[in-house]
Amino acid sequence: MSSITRWDPFRGLVRMQRDMDRMFSELFGQPLVRWEREQEEGIRIPSIDLIETEQELVLKAELPGIDKDKIQVEVMPDRITLSGEMREEREIKDATLHRRERVWGRFERSIPLPSEVIGDQAKASYKDGLLEVHLPKSERAKAATPKKVSIE
Repeated sequence: MSSITRWDPFRGLVRMQRDMDRMFSELFGQPLVRWEREQEEGIRIPSIDLIETEQELVLKAELPGIDKDKIQVEVMPDRITLSGEMREEREIKDATLHRRERVWGRFERSIPLPSEVIGDQAKASYKDGLLEVHLPKSERAKAATPKKVSIE
């Protein structure tokens, strides 16, 4: 089985930047992203939105083309970790592949949360390639919400 890889003269610099980012994130707290060695050529990191309301945090992650059974969500009071795998499509017979830009393989991303959450009350749904996780805030986090003070 052969694969086509796009040549990138800056790949070494990108790899060095990724390693520096990883070193600093591990030095100053939990790593934000764990890279898989088998994915040196094509790395898949889900893009996310993290929204906070008074009652909860809502995480939305783009995971197109991944079967929901291949996605794992782990919640800690201070972070959420998404991991999973996107399978490579088999080679197409009797056809010529002119371009391959999509990536496949394992991914893992750990996102620090701005407020403490109750992990065992989290709810997740997955539709049309969008994972949505609702994370209720702990009572302590709700109490720590800034209160407006009137100035006399």
